[in-house]
Amino acid sequence: MKKKQKEKKSLTSFSILFLIIIALTVASWLLAGQPFAPSLPAGQEEMVSQVVGAKFSDFFMAPFNGFRDAIEICVFILCLGGFLNIVTRTGALEAGIQHLVKKLKGNELILIPILMILFSIGGSTYGMAEETIPFYSLLAITMVASGFDTIVAAGTVMLGAGAGVIGSTVNPFATGVAMDALRSIDIAPNNGTILVVGALLWLVTTAYCIFVVMSYAKKVKADKGSTILSLQEQKEMEEHFVKDTNEALVFTQKHRLILTIFGLSFVIMVVSLIPWGDFDIHVFDGWTAFLTGNSFGEWYFGDLAMWFFYISIIIALIQGFSEKEIVTNFIDGVKDILSVVLIIVVARGASYIMQTTYLDLFILDRASHLLEGLSPVLFVIGAYILYLLLSFLIPSTSGLAYVSIPIMGALAQSIGLNPNVMVMIFTAGCGLVNLITPTSGVVMGGLELARVNYSTWTRFMRKPLLVIGVSNLLILIFSMLFL
Repeated sequence: MKKKQKEKKSLTSFSILFLIIIALTVASWLLAGQPFAPSLPAGQEEMVSQVVGAKFSDFFMAPFNGFRDAIEICVFILCLGGFLNIVTRTGALEAGIQHLVKKLKGNELILIPILMILFSIGGSTYGMAEETIPFYSLLAITMVASGFDTIVAAGTVMLGAGAGVIGSTVNPFATGVAMDALRSIDIAPNNGTILVVGALLWLVTTAYCIFVVMSYAKKVKADKGSTILSLQEQKEMEEHFVKDTNEALVFTQKHRLILTIFGLSFVIMVVSLIPWGDFDIHVFDGWTAFLTGNSFGEWYFGDLAMWFFYISIIIALIQGFSEKEIVTNFIDGVKDILSVVLIIVVARGASYIMQTTYLDLFILDRASHLLEGLSPVLFVIGAYILYLLLSFLIPSTSGLAYVSIPIMGALAQSIGLNPNVMVMIFTAGCGLVNLITPTSGVVMGGLELARVNYSTWTRFMRKPLLVIGVSNLLILIFSMLFL
């Protein structure tokens, strides 16, 4: 009875995010007028030098402005919801998962390292984040059918891609933007140093994250009572992800065709998002633009939204759905995933308040002054902690690089330290916090799809966060001292 009462008192993702918006608004009032050194990049005409208190209208309109900033990702997710529901209604997904589980009988654990390595590669090479959202519900079904729980599904996706982002090597949205920021203050970045440090962070973090998820999965597989899910979460897992395994589904040729198209659609998604031009690869230029007007490597969420929209129609026609069934099933899928869109909207609202009031620049300026005069070891630790805080307030890696690297890179060089290692301090700090921050639409949206409470996820991540943080710091300190 006490457990049920406690469960009723737990805050939803929306409540947590609205409380953060309120707290940021109040903080801007308390700090209004506090000066800081203008720190916008060169070429920015308007130089802001003090915190601006948020108007009530800023607070009131924050979710709408968050939606305006995130319109492309929101449309993408809605179309993705319709696509996934149509695939689900064909029965191909359930039959395919049942077929896979039978094939892997006794070897289901092998799925975890394979998938986490793939997600990790995506995170390290192009910052795979929002693109992981559809995999939370898909893997929840697969992992639960394999005898695990939804924490295993969430951990496989979030820790897999997150480990890659922490060790970004050629990620254009993290290391790429950060290197451009260094160039804006006339510091030539060293690609070799950044690649070596990134690879070290990537390999160590990915290996540990795989160990964490597999260790937990083994315990749950052996004893369902070892799950950390609450009773309410276990009930939701049963309702949403447990399928009737007593009914053997026939895996038909039509199912194979649908799942082949389903898989290829995600392959195209990944290929279309990798910035090939940044790697001087031009094989996709021109001829791949016939679909959306943009070649592979230039696609964004608007292009992907239409890609999945049309693929869902193709799959529905293969299955033999009528026009009414296509429309009804697509809309039902949109409704199912709408909560994720709303979470992303409110999360972006928190970022809007930070940028409107210049709290982000104020915190960065004050913290950078505190780091002056420290030893290299203390400087790395202090800078890492600073990025943990800033990443909580600014989940966008490219946005954070834009405002922080010109300051932090210049500060590192001025005291005789390596500004290239500062780039990796930035990516490691961002990556760690973005595994748990409630201001990230990916974290909150992914957990919503996997039916995992935010409080449960933070409890699962307590020890991993500490171990990842310490291992990152050791690598970064070594790199700052010897590279």
